[in-house]
Amino acid sequence: MSRIISFSADDDFAKDFDNLIERSGYKNRSRFLRDAALFFAEQQQRGDLMKMADNEVVEGHLVVYYEHGSEQKLMVSRTDSVEVAAYHHSSRLSHSCLSKCVDVVHVKGEASHVRAVFEQLNSTPNVDKVSFISAPMKIEDCC
Repeated sequence: MSRIISFSADDDFAKDFDNLIERSGYKNRSRFLRDAALFFAEQQQRGDLMKMADNEVVEGHLVVYYEHGSEQKLMVSRTDSVEVAAYHHSSRLSHSCLSKCVDVVHVKGEASHVRAVFEQLNSTPNVDKVSFISAPMKIEDCC
């Protein structure tokens, strides 16, 4: 069952808002607002990885963009403190430059340990960018 929730905005905001929705790849306002509200609420409740309490268990994806060196292997493996559920590597980020790669690593562990992996990857030669995207928070007694 769905319910309509509305709000008022001036014309300039509404136009900019519709442009933002379109540039973000959404097909409608409702889905965009739903996702934005859930993301904002989670960020307010949890914060980002760098500000989370050390012992908070976090699950999400490390996304690593880097230039593939001749002998460089960028591999994150399971440790006693960080569980790796999945690992994906792609070396065809753009057709013009075949040496650009992206790795996506599904991790779970205490925030301090996931932060340590994040910082290690961030200080690795030829790494352009590291991002952490946390998985949605679970409702208690769910899944």
